[in-house]
Amino acid sequence: MVVPAGVDYEAFDGSLANILFMIAAPAEGADVHLEALSRLSTLLMNPDFMEGLLKAESKEAFLKVIDDAETAKFGAEEKKENEEKKKAAGYRVLAVTACPTGIAHTYMAAESLENMAKKLGVSIKVETDGSGGAQNVLTKAEIDSAEAIIVAADKNVGMARFNGKPVIQVPVADGIHKAEELINRAVSGSVPVYHHQEDGSESSTSDEGKDSIGRTIYKHLMNGVSHMLPFVIGGGILIALAFLLDDYSIDPSNFGKNTPLAAYLKTIGEQAFGMMLPILAGFIAMSIADRPGLAVGLVAGLIAKMGCTFANPAGGDVNAGFLGALFAGFAGGYLVLGLRKLFSKLPKSLEGIKPVLLYPVIGIFLAAVVTTFINPYMGMINDALTAFLNGMGGTSRILLGMLLGGMMSIDMGGPFNKAAYVFGTAQLAEGNFEVMASVMAGGMVPPIAIACAPPFSRRNLPRKNASPAL
Repeated sequence: MVVPAGVDYEAFDGSLANILFMIAAPAEGADVHLEALSRLSTLLMNPDFMEGLLKAESKEAFLKVIDDAETAKFGAEEKKENEEKKKAAGYRVLAVTACPTGIAHTYMAAESLENMAKKLGVSIKVETDGSGGAQNVLTKAEIDSAEAIIVAADKNVGMARFNGKPVIQVPVADGIHKAEELINRAVSGSVPVYHHQEDGSESSTSDEGKDSIGRTIYKHLMNGVSHMLPFVIGGGILIALAFLLDDYSIDPSNFGKNTPLAAYLKTIGEQAFGMMLPILAGFIAMSIADRPGLAVGLVAGLIAKMGCTFANPAGGDVNAGFLGALFAGFAGGYLVLGLRKLFSKLPKSLEGIKPVLLYPVIGIFLAAVVTTFINPYMGMINDALTAFLNGMGGTSRILLGMLLGGMMSIDMGGPFNKAAYVFGTAQLAEGNFEVMASVMAGGMVPPIAIACAPPFSRRNLPRKNASPAL
């Protein structure tokens, strides 16, 4: 839909929206809508495409603009491969774009950088690390011949391959809004050289572009949460289906497992749901220490889930829960980093046994000991928080729900939204379902409000003394 007068959707720059899209996909279409959204986000970064849509005078002309742009951008793979082969000298600038969800911002940043590079006459290749995996992956030959690399990402990407090359590291939003500045810096010859240390840490010739401690922790946490969500969603829905299909009257105390089908669904759901804490810890550790950290974090997260203590190694004494798994992931990751630094002094002949013997054995043991030691303290915090939530009266519960719902809907995926969701997920692991209910309800408000707003816009309401046509 083209709205020449524009619609106010509270854009960050105050501009009006002139073109509106609605995506329809078949129920069995899997991720078709995500692919459509990614392509649309990419095409809309082209000013000529936008202008063509605005000037279209009919439905057929509007669709032709879209078809032509999509064919030119995505339908000429052979032509693109031939052009890449002709570029024997390689690309002056390389880039990697990535956002936590890997749907829109990843591709918008890539398109913005490509359009600006074309305008400035600078050859560029952009690797996108999206929800469907990495695409347009940079090759070693391209990295070796490039003048500089731009990494516009809000999550960890593989950096070891850029060792010894000038690298600019910025948030993915800068790739969208500061493309010209980034490309000019990349070809200026003044970009600091990136050094990937043996212990997995990073350094450069200056502090420019290095993440703050808070942002580093945030990226590691989001890496764990994004890998944990499929287990929470899949397991939770299967458990909900078990309750839906069960017969409560058979045995209220065994509700969810009274019938064979319900029992099967609930068992699968519980197993998937029960993996959320080890997965959270494992991928936090992997984000910190790369592959050697995965096994260490998984085991440490399992120790936290079991609530093991030195008095009772089999677990069950304490409820370390989400906080315990969170601590276990960070502890496991940084323990592996320490081991990598320590073992870097070993002879090169022993290099092969580090990832298959030293890191898993010593790392798992040390992370388990640390997690076992901290479990009682995490359990005390969890129990206190659970008791506090359970002891809240009606008014207090409503206020907490209002606060979490507001945080979920206030910034559309920003820090407040993620903080509320992580808190809700933590309480979900403790059995406090009411908290997640308010979180999900709050998260539904913005899309429902957007859907309801156009029909009730003042521009669409009948005006006094207006003609029937108006």
